[in-house]
Amino acid sequence: MSATEPLATDEESADRWTQVREMPPSAKLVAKVLDYNDTLTQSQLAEETLLPPRTVRYALTRLEDADVVNSRFSFTDARKRLYTLNV
Repeated sequence: MSATEPLATDEESADRWTQVREMPPSAKLVAKVLDYNDTLTQSQLAEETLLPPRTVRYALTRLEDADVVNSRFSFTDARKRLYTLNV
């Protein structure tokens, strides 16, 4: 291991959040919660972030438009979508 290896991972870590930096605080919070949890539904995100469901929907829309978040249908309940972080 060289001394420059940690710098590369720090740079990669910083680069992966560049798309999120210019977003509203709610989108940043949702992205950070998804970073700690692999996959969550919109209602789980609202519960974890303590944000209103409407604010979580707005944040998810912004994150999806920037290709930061992926969504897919839940196999257990097709009415729900599961969100994962893409960065």
